[in-house]
Amino acid sequence: MSVASPSVKTRYDALRRIVSTSAGNAKLRLFQAESLVQAEKTAFDVIYEKDIVRLRYYPPLKESEIEIDGQTIKVEKKSHKIPLVMVAPLAVNMYIYDLFPERSLVKYLRAKGFELYLIDWGRPGSAHNHYTISSYFAEWMPKLLSKVREHSGSQKLSLHGWSFGGLFSVCYASLGDKDIVNLALIGAPGDYHANGSLGEQYQRISKRLRWLENKTGWRVHNTRRRWWRSPGWMNSLSFKLTNPVGSIQGYLDLLKNLHDEEYVISHATNGAFLDNMVAYPGAVIQDIIQYLWADNTVAEGVLPMKNPEGHLSDVEANILLVAGKQDPIVTRACSEALLKHVSSTNTTVLEVKGGHMGILSGSKAPQTIWPDVASWLAERSN
Repeated sequence: MSVASPSVKTRYDALRRIVSTSAGNAKLRLFQAESLVQAEKTAFDVIYEKDIVRLRYYPPLKESEIEIDGQTIKVEKKSHKIPLVMVAPLAVNMYIYDLFPERSLVKYLRAKGFELYLIDWGRPGSAHNHYTISSYFAEWMPKLLSKVREHSGSQKLSLHGWSFGGLFSVCYASLGDKDIVNLALIGAPGDYHANGSLGEQYQRISKRLRWLENKTGWRVHNTRRRWWRSPGWMNSLSFKLTNPVGSIQGYLDLLKNLHDEEYVISHATNGAFLDNMVAYPGAVIQDIIQYLWADNTVAEGVLPMKNPEGHLSDVEANILLVAGKQDPIVTRACSEALLKHVSSTNTTVLEVKGGHMGILSGSKAPQTIWPDVASWLAERSN
C-alpha cells in the first residue's frame, strides 16, 4: 500500500482548506451578506427628521488620527468657520458616503476640520410620487439648511453635491441664497444634450417628444405620476448597465477570490450599495424626461420646474466642478455647461480619472480626488 509523500499531503490539506474557506465565504456572501457589510461605521446624529427625509450631523472624531487608504490622517481639532452640507442625489443609499472604515468620505472630511452635515432623502414609496425635482431643491432644502444654520450657528454654508445632488445644490443657489459661499459639484449634470453617447439618445427622445407635442399638445406631465415611478431594483440594473462588462467581471472575480475573506467583505459592501438602490418618485421621472431630456432647460440656465423662479445667473458662489474622464453618466461637457450661465467669478474645473461612482468614493478617490476637494473648500471656508 503506497503512502502519499508529505509534499502531496501538504498540498492536499492546503487545497482542502481553500475549498472549505471558499465554501464558507460563499455561504456568507449569499445568505448573510448584511453581516459582512462595512458601510456606515462613522457615528452621526439625526438632528432633524420629517417624513422620509433626515438631516445628519457628524460630530467631531474622538481619535487624534485616522487611517484612510493606508495613510495616517491627522484629525484637525479646530473646525473651519463655514460648515459643509453634503447633498445626496436620489436613487442611492447613503452607504456611498461612508463605504468602508478606511475609505469613508464623511470621516475624511470630518478629520479635515469641516463641520459636516448630510441630507438623506430617504426611501420614497408610492405615497411620494408627487415629489418633483423642485420638491427637493425649492421646498425641502430651504427647511433643511435652516436647521443646519440653527444647529451650527453659521449663516454661511458650503454645499457638496454629487450627481443629482449637485444639480439640487446649484438650483437651490439659483433661488437667491447669497450665503451659499461654496459649491463643490461632483459629476453634476448641466447640458444633457452634450453628454456623449447618452446625450445623443436624449436628443433623439427630445425630437420625438417635441414632434408629439407640436402635433397633439401632449407632454409627459399629462399622464399619471404613478406610471413613471422607477423602483429601486430598476435603478440598480440601470446603473450596472452603464458598465455591463465591469459588473459581470466583478462576479467572476468574486468566484476567483472566495478564499479571500477581505475580498468577499469588500464585494459584499460594494454590493450593498449597488444592489440596494432607492426608487425615483413618479413626478421626478416626469421632470427628468420633460425638463432635462426633452427641453434641456438647465443648458439654458433655466431651472427644471414648473414656472421657474430663478436662473443660474443668480449663482455667485465659488464653484468647483469635478468631472470623471471615464464617466458615461455625466461627461465633462455636460457638467461644464453650468459655468456658462452662473455669475460666479471663482470657478475651478477638476477632471480626474474615474467613473460616476468612482469620482466620489472609488478606490483611487482618497489619494487622487478627496485631498484636492478638501483643500479647495478649506481655502474658502474661513
